[in-house]
Amino acid sequence: MHNRLPKEIFVTGSDTDVGKTVVSGILLAGLGAEYWKPVQSGTEEMTDTEWLKEKTGLPRQYFHQETYRLKRALSPHASAAQEGIRLDIKAFHLPERDRSRHLVVEGAGGLMVPLNEECFILDLIKSLNIPVLLVTSSRLGTINHTLLSLEQMRRHHLDLLGVVINGPKNPSNRDAITHYGKIEILAEIEPLTEITPQTLKRAFERYFT
Repeated sequence: MHNRLPKEIFVTGSDTDVGKTVVSGILLAGLGAEYWKPVQSGTEEMTDTEWLKEKTGLPRQYFHQETYRLKRALSPHASAAQEGIRLDIKAFHLPERDRSRHLVVEGAGGLMVPLNEECFILDLIKSLNIPVLLVTSSRLGTINHTLLSLEQMRRHHLDLLGVVINGPKNPSNRDAITHYGKIEILAEIEPLTEITPQTLKRAFERYFT
């Protein structure tokens, strides 16, 4: 699996709070990857970039500045509107970095989260043109959310790497996603009791190698 992961990976979710940032942290720690969050909604508390800096222990230069930092923890289009700005899809460009390292790009929420009156996270992924990892949950409701996300990704011809399921193992939901979604489950990540550079690296070795 390690050798199959591309140099650039966009981590998106089937919903909010499905564990995209934890999965990003596992990839960062295991691959020694760089990280970029194009849009951060909610800067009044710790941002995803700041949290990952702390939890992975990777050097500061591995973390790239967000294109947009929005104060309120809302959908990006709504948070931007409150600040009187409009998110421009053309403003997003992959950061300059060390090409010998992997780059993990983390989206905001799911595919159909709006960026402005006409563009969604889906459009951001298309414009960046990098492979996508879909993170979903093992909880009730995941089958519907995951299958809808997969259908939308395929309709728009995204380069789909596979699905990562977060949470306590649920064989019934896993089998349903595999069967109906016709997709490979790359990893089933059970809850981490603590999150440190060491536990993230161990999780990568367990789930992605």
